[in-house]
Amino acid sequence: MPPVDMTLLSKRRILVIDDDDMLREVMVFALREAGYEPFEASSGERGIDLALRSHLDLILCDLMMPGLDGFGVLVRLRAEPKTAGIPFIFITSSSAAEDSRLGILLGANDYVTKPVESAKLLKLIEQRLSPKNVP
Repeated sequence: MPPVDMTLLSKRRILVIDDDDMLREVMVFALREAGYEPFEASSGERGIDLALRSHLDLILCDLMMPGLDGFGVLVRLRAEPKTAGIPFIFITSSSAAEDSRLGILLGANDYVTKPVESAKLLKLIEQRLSPKNVP
């Protein structure tokens, strides 16, 4: 039997949900370069569908999207046993304190405002995926 490539077993799977194609592609590229296995969705509905069909380690989600917004995505994913415990980070251009508080009350693990630097985002992801923060 050939040896098992441990790097394939340790890749963390991260879903990026954002209706902004350019920003989503930038985040996906940064995640791939950092050794993660990124998935992407351009809408809340598509993100929920992908999250329910995949085994994910973390979800990054825009707050303000047409149709189902980030709050709606979070509520639906927290109601599903398969996705309820996945760390969830809002990424948004809204700096309103009410949005941040509501996101945390609904079960988000963190909230980051755009524009977000790749290095800052990757550090936040590493913190959320550290064994002491994962249930």
